[in-house]
Amino acid sequence: MKETTDSCSIARVAPWLGICAFVALATMLGCASKSDAAGIGESRNELVTESDESGQRKRARIRVELALGYLEQGKLTIALDEIKQSIVADPSFSDAYSLRGLIYMRLNEYVIAEESFNKALSLKPQNPDVLHNLGWLKCQQGAYEQSVKLFTVALADPLYGERTKTYRALGLCQERAGLLDEAISSLLKSYAYDASNPITGYNLANVLFKKGDFVRAQLYVRLLNNSDLANAESLWLGIKVERQLANPDAMKQLATQLEKRFAQSREATLYRRGAFDE
Repeated sequence: MKETTDSCSIARVAPWLGICAFVALATMLGCASKSDAAGIGESRNELVTESDESGQRKRARIRVELALGYLEQGKLTIALDEIKQSIVADPSFSDAYSLRGLIYMRLNEYVIAEESFNKALSLKPQNPDVLHNLGWLKCQQGAYEQSVKLFTVALADPLYGERTKTYRALGLCQERAGLLDEAISSLLKSYAYDASNPITGYNLANVLFKKGDFVRAQLYVRLLNNSDLANAESLWLGIKVERQLANPDAMKQLATQLEKRFAQSREATLYRRGAFDE
């Protein structure tokens, strides 16, 4: 459940990429902000209409939308080419640089990605989506303190509408930093916004398990495993939780699902070996 975009290697998204499709990237990391479409006045309260958009901004926006589509398909080179054309059309379009940063994160080119996010912020200061992206980049680089600060600034924006993804990313970064209590708090906030997200549910249960809070971990992992979104990792976590709570019947039921549905998985192999500490 290690979250990838390839660039999201610590956040445990990959097993649900088929379910979440591009949400793992566009929602988890944040992407082009619709509020940045016009580039006129940059008012957060004024409704942008088609007549507000200049010809060059419209061309740039279309290129960004095309790039996003190619990125969804994993066609990174084509996506990057579209972004280059977007920037040529309108060098002041913050969204183009933000998406450019995401593409370079996929390519593990973190220096260029950071430059892109900083350029986006220079064009639209304090944009919470870009702050989120930069915060995630810093988390991947192990700069946890900087990462937390960037996420916190993004969340401080009262008009920010993507709190689910940012609280989730904050919690995942805090977990990696070893701040388990803080991670639980952040993941609970993300869960409160969207209890149906399997990434949040799994990671919340996993951190609770690490803390030894097996009863609460059981609650969240059971909710996930009783849904259509259960996968090998969530079933394996459920097995380990039930083992700690001395529930052999529940363990057996989960193990049966694991063997039936994911027999070739790493988790099924670990179960057969009895490697419950891995």
